Amino acid sequence: MSSFIDAIRGEVRVEWSSIPDFVIVRSDGNPIFFLANAVDDLEMRITHVIRGEDLIDSTHRVLALRSALSGGEQPIYAHLPLILGPDRAKLSKRHGAVALEEFRDAGYLPEAVCNYLSLLGWAPDDGREVMDVDEVVAAFSLEGVTHAAAAFDHTKLDWMNGEWIRRLTLPELEAKGLPLAQTRFGALLEGEDARATFREALRIGQERAVTIGSLLDQAEFLFVADDELVIEPSSWDKLVKVDRVDEILDAVIAHIETCDWTLDAVDLRPTLEGLGVKPGKVMKAIYAAVEGRAAGLPLFDSIVILGRERTLARLRAARSRLG
Repeated sequence: MSSFIDAIRGEVRVEWSSIPDFVIVRSDGNPIFFLANAVDDLEMRITHVIRGEDLIDSTHRVLALRSALSGGEQPIYAHLPLILGPDRAKLSKRHGAVALEEFRDAGYLPEAVCNYLSLLGWAPDDGREVMDVDEVVAAFSLEGVTHAAAAFDHTKLDWMNGEWIRRLTLPELEAKGLPLAQTRFGALLEGEDARATFREALRIGQERAVTIGSLLDQAEFLFVADDELVIEPSSWDKLVKVDRVDEILDAVIAHIETCDWTLDAVDLRPTLEGLGVKPGKVMKAIYAAVEGRAAGLPLFDSIVILGRERTLARLRAARSRLG
């Protein structure tokens, strides 16, 4: 009988008769995993082995080799549950990003990814979720790890990443977002005016941001020439379906032409209510005309950042396209 104590699963026992003979050296003389693992752990005086549960069966073979090599006391083993996709299948590309580099390039913060991964199969006793590395280390115990496989939930990661984004100061957010923004916007981000615009976009988008990548998606309209703004086809379809949209755009244009250039003054809701329409019902059309999509950065802040002339150019272009 082969047995060992797993810090998560307790005693793990198996009959030797159920374990067939196994190869330890290839025909070319190179050792395979079992032998290399046993020798390496002995040589390095490994006391704890923490790895995935898919390797639990190999532990019996490694322990047999350690015994044959007079390996002395067994290490403490802990076999962690695997991370699966939401459909409980093995995590793969079809579930979305699976490499850390992919999460980095999409604008996920290292702190958020580390935080999220630490909670897959484990949770602190007090139920906290947003934790830095020091907090995780202080609270973690192998005894708290579950036996069941954990499902990787991208929606939960998005939420957690957003929480970490809101923990950042604006200069910290700018420092983290600038490399991605420079890759995306290139020369359009050069100069103090462009950097100030970028900083303002981060400021107004931080409260609702999920990833830095999605925040840059929303800010892209600020770094596009007015005559090159492309309204997403689905957003244009929503615009043309808004009842009285031509009248609404005419009224918005008239308001933007004459109002003071402050956040309170560019608020379009009184103008829309004066037409007898509910702002929430038609705002997506104005979003599409100004930002190129039916939703994005806070609209009135965006208009102020964009400036009067650029805002009017976009509104007039959408109105002209309507005919």
